[in-house]
This record gives sequence, structure tokens and C-alpha cells, in this order.
Amino acid sequence: MSAQPPLTARARPDGRAVPWSDAGLVSGEAVALEIRVARLGSRVLALLLDVLTQLVAALILAVLFALLFAALPFELVDAALNSATGTLGLAFVLVGYPVLMERFNNGQTVGKLAVGLRVVSADGGPVGLRQSLTRALVGVAVEWPGLILPLVSWVAGVTVMLTDRRGRRLGDLVAGTLVVHTRTASVWRPVPTAVPALVTWAYTLDLSRLDDSLALAARQYLARVHRFVEPARSRLARGLWAEIAAVITPPPPLAAPETVYLAAVLGERHRRAVQRLGHTRAITAALWPELVASPPTAPIRRAAPESTPQAGSNPPAARPAVTPPAQPAAPAVRPATVTGERSDA
Repeated sequence: MSAQPPLTARARPDGRAVPWSDAGLVSGEAVALEIRVARLGSRVLALLLDVLTQLVAALILAVLFALLFAALPFELVDAALNSATGTLGLAFVLVGYPVLMERFNNGQTVGKLAVGLRVVSADGGPVGLRQSLTRALVGVAVEWPGLILPLVSWVAGVTVMLTDRRGRRLGDLVAGTLVVHTRTASVWRPVPTAVPALVTWAYTLDLSRLDDSLALAARQYLARVHRFVEPARSRLARGLWAEIAAVITPPPPLAAPETVYLAAVLGERHRRAVQRLGHTRAITAALWPELVASPPTAPIRRAAPESTPQAGSNPPAARPAVTPPAQPAAPAVRPATVTGERSDA
């Protein structure tokens, strides 16, 4: 037996190209790994998030240094100390942050973790401390912020990333590293539904013996049918349809591919499930209204009835406001001034 060379991401047995797998990494068992390299767009987004994180870290360091200087005697704080601490803080933010994060966070900074990127060695292994330090120093010197000819180094860095086959920057080329995606690229495709010629047949199907596991297998096959190649695609479809056809009745009225039959059966099964769910919810709402969450509504005020004027009649004149009659004041009680005179006379 002769060992076969590993399949690259662009050469597959079926002749299909796999554009999202272009890292060219091979495992120790000579198996090509389907991993995407990070290009300019995703890396710039991760860089922007890292810059925000570095600004927050610089602000925290500035506050800590200010508190430390406030606690020191006044004669010890001078321009040389301020310059030294500023240089140390800048070096920690620009160099120490990426090195420590990549070393202790599996090759991911905060920005790379959010975007889904990771720094690895050129051979696919974990990144080392020397590699992280090298790419950080090269990045600070000639890429970002670019202490040596900033504008020229920025143009050179972007040009290198756009022309390199794996999207590497200058720091990656010097350190022997590579930035890859950690999330698999997937294309969401809707599951096929029943064709019009099979709608009537699907409506009359007896699905009582179709269990959930078999229906789930057919559902997963239809969701991933675009990933299979011949003859595996047809062989799986025939096997699934043979199992489903053995437990449903009646048989299909016309000849069609097995995938069309599977889609019709699953579509009808889903329609019946939705119908049962709606019926159950209606019964629940009728028996236990308090279990059904209703949207809050504002209280409705009952409007006063308005009389509709008859045709040809004048509208009633506006009535003046009726003021309730004033209550008669109680008579004043005159005190008795003469002996024998009653006070209520």
C-alpha cells in the first residue's frame, strides 16, 4: 500500500472547490483540516475591538499611577518618573496585552475572541511565547500604530495581507504564525417542501407509525443534502425513503426522486403538528384563560351616547350650563339680651 497525499482544500474527489477552507493545514494523521484563514475584513474588526480594549486598559493604568503618585512624597515625583511610568504603561498596553492574551487565552485576544479568530503556528500548532512577542513587536514597529514611517508601513502591511495566499501580515510572516477562523462557515438553506403534484397525496397519508427518530433523520438529511456527493447522496435518500415508505400509506401516486417524497412527508407532518398545537392552545385558552398571557390593554372609557339629528331638522342649540340652586343659609341666632326672652324667637 502506498500512502496517498493529503487532499488540499481546493482539490476534492468530486471536483468541487471548497472556498471556505483555504488554510492548507494538515493534521498528524495526514488529514486536511477544513479551516478558513482570516482575511483583512475580519482582522480589522478584531483590531478595532482590541484598540478599544487597550484604551480602557490605558485609562485604568493612568488612574492607578495617579493614585500611586498621590501617595508618594512630593519630592519623589518628577518629570523623569512620569516619563518612565508612561513608557512602561504604553509598552504594557501595546505589547504586553497581545502577548499575554495570546499566551494564556489559546491565541485569542478580546477582539479575536469576539470575531471568532485565533492565532496559531504556521503548521497548525498552538502559538508560543516567542512567536507572540515577535509578532507584537513587529506590529507595533511597522504596522499598528507603526512607530517607523506610519503611513508607509500601513500601506505595506495592507498590501502584504491582500497579496498573501493565507492573508498573513508582516508580523505573521516574521513570527511564523497564522490567524484562522474558529467558527465553521455554514449556509442556511430552507428545507424543501412538498411539490404541488404531491400535496393531495400527502394530505391523505397515515403517519401514525412514523416515529420521531426516523423523521428527524430525514429532516437532517434534507437540511444537509447539498453537502453530500454522489453516490452517497442517492444511497442515503433511497435508504431513508425505504424506511419511511414501510410505515406510511398510501404509496405515492407518481414517480419522483426520493428527496421529493421525503420533503412531502415531512411537510405534511409539520402541518399536522402545527394544527394540533393551535387546537390545544385554543382549548387551553377556553378552559383556563388565566394561563394564556394576554397583552396589556389600557382601560376603555365608555363614551356618552350622542343623539343623531334627523334629516331636515335643526341641530339642538347648546344648552347653558345648569348651576345647582344655592342652599338657603341658616338663620343667624340672636343671643338673648332681655330676661325671659328666648334665644330662638
